[in-house]
Amino acid sequence: MRLIIVTGLSGSGKSIVLRALEDAGFYCIDNLPATLLPQISEHLAPATQQRVAISIDTRSAALETLPENIQALRDKGISVQVLYLESNAETLVKRFSETRRRHPLSDEKTTLAESIEYERQLLNRLVNLDHRIDTSNLSANTLRNWVRDFVVQQSTGMTLLFVSFGFKHGIPLDADFVFDVRCLPNPHYDPVLRPLTGKDAPVQDFLRQQPMALDMLQDIRGYVERWLPCFDGDHRSYLTVAIGCTGGQHRSVFFVEQLSQYFKDKQQKVLIRHRELE
Repeated sequence: MRLIIVTGLSGSGKSIVLRALEDAGFYCIDNLPATLLPQISEHLAPATQQRVAISIDTRSAALETLPENIQALRDKGISVQVLYLESNAETLVKRFSETRRRHPLSDEKTTLAESIEYERQLLNRLVNLDHRIDTSNLSANTLRNWVRDFVVQQSTGMTLLFVSFGFKHGIPLDADFVFDVRCLPNPHYDPVLRPLTGKDAPVQDFLRQQPMALDMLQDIRGYVERWLPCFDGDHRSYLTVAIGCTGGQHRSVFFVEQLSQYFKDKQQKVLIRHRELE
């Protein structure tokens, strides 16, 4: 049985993820009490072709027991993956304001911002259970695409996730490692290269001609390669490596493309996200 648990902050996109999983063929359950997890596999597996997705969050009863119940399922040999969705406070406030929805923890004594912060504290134990997705700068369509990428990955072995981003739009909340390549020559200042991205050959040729860029690329590649077995041995599903430049268009994209290809050639499972391009 393959079980995906969707959790995280209210307003971060859990409903979108659950619908995307349903479209991918998962039997989906929303707002399940965490204490029912140990029994769910016995009741659902025969009828659902062993693909189940469950949403558990601050609306659910006995949330504090979730880590222990996940471990109980894994002890039974069930493949359990956790998707933890989060966004920065500014984005969450904007989303609730635009939709005029009530935050599940809000009341007449607390502001929206206070409710968001309180929920973040309640979910603190769940943040590092498995895979985190920062949806602060994601459209609904991009999030659905990322979920599809997640689903097609095999349930065993670790996936190396490379993310390019622009520092002026904020650091990804879900990054395990962050590398800063803003010190390198910037193709943005070349009028010919400015409208292009790090996926385009002229930008790649420009950066390959910079000795500093090649040295930094080799250093990052060597660091990740050296420590990857350590994280893999820790039974993690994902390791997220974020590469940032100023705008997330040229240098960081180039680095992600080069690093991902290198590790793919090493038979490592790899996913790519270009946050600002998407």
